[in-house]
Amino acid sequence: MSDVIRTRDLRKTYGSTHALDGLDLTVGQGEVHGFLGPNGAGKSTTIRVLLGLTRADGGEVSVLGGDPWHDAVELHLRLAYVPAGVTLWPGLTGGQCIDVLGRAHGGLDEGRRRDLVERFDLDTRKRTRDYSTGNKQKVSLISALAADVDLLLLDEPTSGLDPLMEQVFQKVVRERVADGATVLLSSHILGEVEALADRVSIIRAGRTVTTGTLADLRRSTSSRVHAVTDVSPGLTGVDGVTALDEGSVDGRVETRCHVEAHAVSDVVGRLHAAGVHTLTIQPPSLDDLFLEQYRGDPASRLAGARTSASDGAGSEQR
Repeated sequence: MSDVIRTRDLRKTYGSTHALDGLDLTVGQGEVHGFLGPNGAGKSTTIRVLLGLTRADGGEVSVLGGDPWHDAVELHLRLAYVPAGVTLWPGLTGGQCIDVLGRAHGGLDEGRRRDLVERFDLDTRKRTRDYSTGNKQKVSLISALAADVDLLLLDEPTSGLDPLMEQVFQKVVRERVADGATVLLSSHILGEVEALADRVSIIRAGRTVTTGTLADLRRSTSSRVHAVTDVSPGLTGVDGVTALDEGSVDGRVETRCHVEAHAVSDVVGRLHAAGVHTLTIQPPSLDDLFLEQYRGDPASRLAGARTSASDGAGSEQR
């Protein structure tokens, strides 16, 4: 699998601020790659560099085999971009805006366009000044997803969409990937990334702190275990068991704990030996994996990470 996006030691400064401080990112052909980090982590700056809108101060960057700064015109015919904040021409209809944006993407597949307009339930005859935020987002999505391009750069793509339209979006992305497209997906909706992404990169302060499949990342953190047994399973002091809490319920022992991946089989064996009545093992979600990378940050920073895993256009470090 060849690399559609590849950066090495990517650097960008704005005055004394290091927006990118040696960022490494690799996106393979035909994959959906989740790109995560809290506000100010450097995601918006990275996307601007990939689009050729900002020139990196150092490092290497390749998009579709070209240099995005020097080959921007050619590359923009092979990629489509959905920005975090969509701004449309208020005097044009939704259909006219799709036409204009489609030409910027090198043209649209008209059959796919008609299909997407129907699936996203968009009235293309209305002027965009009368559109809700969600309908404006649909215009941007349709123009990008209907484009016959190799790469989709999606920055907060479902902002303003209702849950039903989010499901439509996820299905369409899977279809485009099945057709051969590659997707870089930046979203604060971690469940969406978890549902779509083949691999994930989490960045912090302009650097990639971890990357891999969800299975890879889960092996580096713990699962939550909740069990009710006849007797105590004796987990005190067991390697890989943390946050252990035992109590009683209906004359039985209730155990809650966190268990690292290497200790799961041992813990399950001890629980069964103690006479299991109920057992729940919850692997770490993408939320857990994301927050694990920010453990120890000041409370205000961590609270921000809980509510937003993506840069806003106005809050990126500049």
